[in-house]
Amino acid sequence: MASHQDFERSIGDVVARIGQLKELASERGLDVEAELKKLEARLEELHAETFQTLTPMERVLIARHQQRPHALDMIERIFTDFVELHGDRAFRDDPAVVCGWGRLDGRSVMVIAQQKGRNTKENLKRNFAMMHPEGYRKALRMMRMAQKFGRPVITVIDTPAAYPGIGAEERGQAEAIARNLLEMSLIEVPILAAVIGEGGSGGALGLSVADRILMLEYAIYSVISPEGCASILWKENTEEARSKAASALKLTAPDLHALGVIDEVIGEPAGGAHKDWENAAQTLKEALIRNIDELHGLPVDLLLQGRYAKYRKMGAWAGD
Repeated sequence: MASHQDFERSIGDVVARIGQLKELASERGLDVEAELKKLEARLEELHAETFQTLTPMERVLIARHQQRPHALDMIERIFTDFVELHGDRAFRDDPAVVCGWGRLDGRSVMVIAQQKGRNTKENLKRNFAMMHPEGYRKALRMMRMAQKFGRPVITVIDTPAAYPGIGAEERGQAEAIARNLLEMSLIEVPILAAVIGEGGSGGALGLSVADRILMLEYAIYSVISPEGCASILWKENTEEARSKAASALKLTAPDLHALGVIDEVIGEPAGGAHKDWENAAQTLKEALIRNIDELHGLPVDLLLQGRYAKYRKMGAWAGD
């Protein structure tokens, strides 16, 4: 069973009670249907009450939930015939990013996805989805390949940040991200970006220059984490400071959509994507198909003009 955050405790209590009733009915042959209906109705009410009033910091906790579906979980449920490709042809393969050909509703696409681990061993292998420079160069190699064959690119964003280690900096981390920003603005095929969990700093931005940016309802997308922001601005990392930073950063999907930073908010199942992977993946799949269909066949000059205009509008000065 998935673990519960503090604001989910009452929901967890009702879920546990429902499980106990079902177990009791199975063991003793009791009729508990009436009681189950009451508890299920109460569970639905609690979901609505809790998730309509989430604070930005509570949304951060959901985006980081241990049982939230990761990129490979989504790829398995959204794409068929996925074939992974490896390496940047210069240094090594970066396991923090998974790239490969797949089919989206029968259409061939290039998938580039940041992959977190589910446990300590996997996280060490994937470097907690924090890409090295060779990861960004690997992603760019795949985008160029997609352009060569005229196939759309879909990036799946879920990382706390780019890896900040000495080795990564020595191999040109900043240059690799900057190169992606430049070249993604000029790639001559449709690009969709989907933020499914954490979209952190330049680590996320290096895969996010796209014609459309989609974002799951409880995902986050920000220049810095609430913890990092609190430590820099207020020199403390208390719960109060983190909450204050999360609110100020406007990192939630509704805030970012209102600001024009993202293009679409994808609804999640009741209680968040970690409660129902299948439903979450299906909803995202439908949104990806719809957006690809809208971009398909658009002349290259119009595609690039639209992409350019999209980013020029962000943060535009509106004063005198």
